[in-house]
Order: sequence, then structure tokens, then C-alpha cells
Amino acid sequence: KMAADTSVEILQKVLENEILQTTKVVEEHLDAEMQKLDQMDEDELERLKQRRLEALKKAQQQKQEWLSKGHGEYREIPSERDFFQEVKESKNVVCHFYRDTTFRCQILDKHLTVLAKKHVETKFLKLNAEKSPFLCERLRIKVIPTLALVKGGKTQDYVVGFTDLGNTDDFTTETLEWRLGCADIINYSGNLMDPPFQSQKKFGTSFTKLDKKTIRGKKYDSDSDDD
Repeated sequence: KMAADTSVEILQKVLENEILQTTKVVEEHLDAEMQKLDQMDEDELERLKQRRLEALKKAQQQKQEWLSKGHGEYREIPSERDFFQEVKESKNVVCHFYRDTTFRCQILDKHLTVLAKKHVETKFLKLNAEKSPFLCERLRIKVIPTLALVKGGKTQDYVVGFTDLGNTDDFTTETLEWRLGCADIINYSGNLMDPPFQSQKKFGTSFTKLDKKTIRGKKYDSDSDDD
């Protein structure tokens, strides 16, 4: 028993020592940073301030440019021709192909309205699938609703029906935001490896973490647009 006690004590001492060492390193690092700031002369501080201001100004200009191109609100475009113009002038575009008679399109509308305001870096559009047969044919859109995710003028990915969103009509805006984050069509600040499906748990949906490849390589006719 004595031997066991001694080894526990030794272990404790080693751990305490580790913690002390770590604390010391952190303190030294902080001291060095503080010293650096103290030693900064007026000119250096002024330059730092200028750089910050320039970065802010640039971000503000970028935001204004996006808003002038119709970002920041979820809106309907009247025709296929408009689609080509819209995707040409914006790097990131989410376009919802909808049909008036499909209830699930209204569910998507609600979430997309919120996301368009939040993610000004991306343009959010909707287009009536019945008025755009050429585009639906070209983009192979067979299921309504489908979101076409267009990056740099090329359609990179699709969200087809609600399969990727927990297979429920009650998915959250955060779930759709996560899915768009997986496609890198918006600036997503959450953890992509941790999909926010908490609210679906009460519906008993067993959901495994999605691999990006399985999302992209999906067959689009698996979901029916009549349900």
C-alpha cells in the first residue's frame, strides 16, 4: 500500500510540475506580447490602426458591392435569361427551383428569406421551374424543390428535396445553413463535422453524419415531389 501511495504522490507532483511549467510558458508569452505593445512607438500603433481601418473600409465596400448586385434579400427572378445574368455577376448563388403547387417550396422560402439576410456574401434567388424548362433540362432538375448551388458561374452542387436536411419538413434554418456550408457556397462559421440536427431528434430520425461525397454523388430521383 505504501508503494502505491508513493507512486500516486509522485504522479501528483509530476502533474503539478507540468501545470506549473505550462502556466509559466503562457505567462512568459503574455509578458512578451505586453512588452511588444509597450515598446511599439506612436508610428507603429498608428500604422496598425490604419491597417485595421483599411480592412474595415474594404469589408464595407465589398458589402455595398454585394448589395448593389441584389444580395441581402431572397427574390424571385422572372425568367431563365435572368438566371444567366445573375450568376454571371455574383460568385456564389443559391437558386431555388420551385412550383406553386408544391408545399415544400413554401417551407424552403421561409428558411431562404432568413439566410439571404444573414449571408450577404451569397445571392439567393427563386425561379419557377414550370417557366424554365430549358434550364431544368440542362441542370437535370427532376425533383421539386431543388436548390442549385452555383459557384463562379458553374453549378457545383444540388440540394434535392429534404433528403440532406434530416428527411423531415420540420428541419431548422441552421440545418439548411449547415448544408450550404458543406457546399462552401456561404461563409459558414459552425463546425461542418457536427450537423445541427438536434431539433429532429424528437421526431426519431436517425441521422448519420454525411460525407460530402455522398451528398454530391446522389441520384436525384430518389425523392418524390408529390409527398
